Amino acid sequence: MKDQFLLIVVMLCCVTPLKSQDWPGWRGADRTDVSHEKGLLKEWPEGGPKQLWTSKKCGVGYSGFAVVKDSLYTMGGYAESTKLICLNTETGDIRWRKDMSENVLENGWGDGPRGTPTVDGDFVYAMSGAGVLVCAKTSDGEIVWSASMRDFGGRTPNWGYTESVLVDGDQVICTPGGRDGAILALNKTNGEKIWQTKDFTDAADYSSLIVAVHNQQRQYIQLTQKSIVGVAANNGSVLWKSSWPGRTAVVPTPIFKDGMVYVSSGYGVGCKLVELGGKEPKEIYENKTMKNQHGGVILIENHLYGYSDNVGWLCQNFQTGDTVWSDRRSLGKGAVACADGMLYCISEDRGEVVLIEASTKGWSEKGRFTLDPESEYRPSRGKRWTHPTIANGKLYLRDQELVFCYDVKANK
Repeated sequence: MKDQFLLIVVMLCCVTPLKSQDWPGWRGADRTDVSHEKGLLKEWPEGGPKQLWTSKKCGVGYSGFAVVKDSLYTMGGYAESTKLICLNTETGDIRWRKDMSENVLENGWGDGPRGTPTVDGDFVYAMSGAGVLVCAKTSDGEIVWSASMRDFGGRTPNWGYTESVLVDGDQVICTPGGRDGAILALNKTNGEKIWQTKDFTDAADYSSLIVAVHNQQRQYIQLTQKSIVGVAANNGSVLWKSSWPGRTAVVPTPIFKDGMVYVSSGYGVGCKLVELGGKEPKEIYENKTMKNQHGGVILIENHLYGYSDNVGWLCQNFQTGDTVWSDRRSLGKGAVACADGMLYCISEDRGEVVLIEASTKGWSEKGRFTLDPESEYRPSRGKRWTHPTIANGKLYLRDQELVFCYDVKANK
């Protein structure tokens, strides 16, 4: 009996406890797409992790997920309106759906919203594909205030507004674009304008802002087709700007580390790393190693991971821009997120979901499955473009109206 007790104690000591973590908006709490959650599966069983539920009621669109405690927030397009949606993460049941815009963005690659809601305390903020930004109560979805990007000089981009708005302190930061000022700060409580960047007037593209602190200066960093820019958080004045040769669509979110900013775009453009210092940052490199269209790039320690057009899945040295490894055979083009040292990759064409090690040694696969069923509403030109989300031991994926939830906890 004593030996059995000791064995149980030893086994319990060897178990890594699950450290849950919310995912309150686009690319997680710090917009890096790297979760700090622990205690997740390092290898999937045949057929993938256990599927907990599937919701078929989330409307059309590519909106991602904000997950806080037992609530998941997303958006969807319906026949009559764009709706902000809250699901129960335990069951997949809808807690509430609220109209946020009478307009539903129509587009040949798929109708509906594109961005991800942002949760801040008792409120959730979200922008529709047509550029309507709302603040709603997390408890019941009641709309507190709304604002249209058109009222601030914005013009809807070709594929719609895809930005996931940034909430920082008392401000909601977004990018209407245009001559009235590309970047806008609104009071998060009442939606009133605080400032707009009169000296920066690029058109809105598809990237989302990040917040950074450099030399004790808090700033917001954005990428457009023409520029990489940093503006002061308190008044929107331009702190620095670097040219960018974007074309067609600029989507990936900038990455900031140690006073350096990394960006990438598809359509043959490539990537660039600049070091901040003065009005014109120093260029460290600019090359075509990482040509990431919209699946996202992730920085883990000093290496970048993502899919590069015409190259495949890629590991790139952050400081030098050199290729560490690439693989174009194991999985098609797609999006990626990271948790507990593993990369969660999804192919946009086939809906294959793959778990690999976040390693500089090469593609090391630890499990694979295919999303099932498929959307009934995804157009022929549309793909599975919603990024994976990992929060509180669960993996969330989307194919238009379908939202999937999987159990990825290692400890049962």
